[in-house]
Amino acid sequence: MTYEEFRERGSFSLEDLLAFAYGNLVENRPEGFEARLPAPPFLMLDRILTITHEGRQGRIVAEQDIRLDAWYFQCHFSGDPIQPGCLCVDAVWQLLGFYCVWRGALGAGRALGCQSVSFNGQIRPYNRCVRYEVDIRRFSQLKDSGASVVIGDAKIFVDNELITEITRAQSGVFSGIVYPDYPKHSHNSVGGIIRS
Repeated sequence: MTYEEFRERGSFSLEDLLAFAYGNLVENRPEGFEARLPAPPFLMLDRILTITHEGRQGRIVAEQDIRLDAWYFQCHFSGDPIQPGCLCVDAVWQLLGFYCVWRGALGAGRALGCQSVSFNGQIRPYNRCVRYEVDIRRFSQLKDSGASVVIGDAKIFVDNELITEITRAQSGVFSGIVYPDYPKHSHNSVGGIIRS
């Protein structure tokens, strides 16, 4: 799809999300379009049902199908399989980063934190579907650095039961931070504070 079509889309399939993860979704990427979603098995989304914005606010609703043989059930824990709660938090960060790029941010995405996380349930191998509902509180593009930051509150449901709430989750998109020549030792081969 074209960059213009990408920015106008209101939903994305698994095929779309995989193409985005591998850098193949947008044909005519503008300079600086470097963002990716994590590739499987760390991609925590199967589809974005809706993605909308109104001014600096917006909303995302996405889903993940639960698979009996998911990698995390094999090791977390032996004899007591449960999806790690941190993976739900990461799914929200993935959605927020995607939202920034969908809104026009250029660069690569990074998780920035959250104010609070409340777990009230769990995801087991015979659950069917996780739904992420993220209300965007604020999206900002920082003119001086070119960076973008988004803040959102999320509710996470498994089979329509609310199990997790996250307040003020934050992700950002920054220029000049990708490490495309991995594993060579180069400019971005060592981490630390993001200076954009």
